[in-house]
Amino acid sequence: QIPIPSVPAFQPSTSIPERLEAIQRYIRELQYNHTGTQFFEIKKSRPLTGLMDLAKEMTKEALPIKCLEAVILGIYLTNNMTTLDRFPISFKTHFSGNYFRHIVLGVNFGGRYGALGISRREELMYKAPVFRTLSELVFDFEEAYRRCWHTLKKVKLGHCVSHDPHSVEQIEWKHSILDLDKLSREDFRKELERHARDMRLKIGKGTGPPSPTKDRKKDVSSPQRGQASPHRRNSRGDRRPSAEKKPADSKAMPDLNGYQIRV
Repeated sequence: QIPIPSVPAFQPSTSIPERLEAIQRYIRELQYNHTGTQFFEIKKSRPLTGLMDLAKEMTKEALPIKCLEAVILGIYLTNNMTTLDRFPISFKTHFSGNYFRHIVLGVNFGGRYGALGISRREELMYKAPVFRTLSELVFDFEEAYRRCWHTLKKVKLGHCVSHDPHSVEQIEWKHSILDLDKLSREDFRKELERHARDMRLKIGKGTGPPSPTKDRKKDVSSPQRGQASPHRRNSRGDRRPSAEKKPADSKAMPDLNGYQIRV
């Protein structure tokens, strides 16, 4: 009988780096799926709560997984680590006339960056949280690809994922898309650090991880768009119809506009 890997359980005194190592061992024990058959269907547009239900099913079935499934599983197993920031990092590479795609779960603990994931290559999955900057982490992946004779073409970075397993928000998979053919080395580094700064500001303002009410409104208004621009478009769109409905009621207009500003 094939042994089923046990989901790691932690004592309150277990440090975050030790927990990440144990989670990575568990993901590795599930093994990489070489069969060519996708055992779990993952739709990136699903709300977080649905993806967490799927991750729970993965732990029960204990079947081999691929990189995207490992990211969802990593989010599920780190949900109770509220001091850990999690965000997706996607890579597009070129080798021997073909393009390849890979994804890992970036993590940030105490200002140090690392990653969880699974790959055919050992150097393209787990990274301990020891990198001082996001650019150092990504450059380490780039060097690992270079050793595999792959050329890194694009990097897509998402925003931090909520720690609320019942959140109805969607994971923001590609907040920043960096095309290395169009960026110099220094510009590439600056864009990576800009994204890291944006994530810190989003968390500092309280608009990051658990804000289910606000996030639910965003999802309803524009589920496939980014977080910033739809607000401006929606606010302009809201003003036009309200003016068309009551063109003659000039006294009501100031109150209506004031209400919109408060919202």
